[in-house]
Amino acid sequence: MKIALIAHDRKKDLMVKLTLAYQPILKEHELFATGTTGLKISEATGLSVHRFKSGPLGGDQQIGAMISEDKLDMVIFLRDPLAAQPHEPDVTALIRLSDVYEIPLATNIGTAEILLRGLQAGFADFRNVVHKTENKPLSF
Repeated sequence: MKIALIAHDRKKDLMVKLTLAYQPILKEHELFATGTTGLKISEATGLSVHRFKSGPLGGDQQIGAMISEDKLDMVIFLRDPLAAQPHEPDVTALIRLSDVYEIPLATNIGTAEILLRGLQAGFADFRNVVHKTENKPLSF
């Protein structure tokens, strides 16, 4: 799977801890990240990470473009809900695109862990199931 990793400044250390904890899972996937986040992850874990520009300089939009071109399968975006972000419209657009294109999106550590554990358990085909049912809602 192709996974995007993004973290606001006060969440970057948490993202590094997450990637260290789930390194055995993440190494099996293609990783993308915004600038500084990707650098910190790569330095701490040795994982190969394709780095885009930093979020405020367009990195969020670059990841959004990948979503709209169906080139991403999951986004982990550790947001700082208590700090104003100068690029908040870009953040909102990225979240909206994830919803439009049915891309699993975690915006906090708890949801991120559930998604990563789902990968580990082999639950990576949800989008394929939805599309095979011609976008009809699934019955649970």
